[in-house]
Amino acid sequence: MFKQQVKRIWLRTKWSWEGFAHVWSTEHSLKQWIVAYLASALMALILPISAGEKALLLMGGILVFAFECLNTAIERTVDHISMERHPLAKQAKDTASAAVALAAIAVGLAWLVILLGLAF
Repeated sequence: MFKQQVKRIWLRTKWSWEGFAHVWSTEHSLKQWIVAYLASALMALILPISAGEKALLLMGGILVFAFECLNTAIERTVDHISMERHPLAKQAKDTASAAVALAAIAVGLAWLVILLGLAF
């Protein structure tokens, strides 16, 4: 029973890593988000902010990566179904892209609130 659970965890980890590696190798935007995240994480760790604020900023950046992975999954699924241009396919892709943008805006707003809190 325990051995079977460990194997399942291993397979899920392997598949997740393969998915992330695919996004890394095909989506330049993920690399841009990672650069932004590294700068953000470094500032979050250096600035005199609370542990909760640091956690919020670090977690928010990871969520942007997660949304980017979902965006890629939606794009691949739509393209697999048909490469023809269709308004619904465009809406699906654009909506997934909007989810990434909204996650990034949320992190930006968190930064703004935290920095304003430091200033006052």
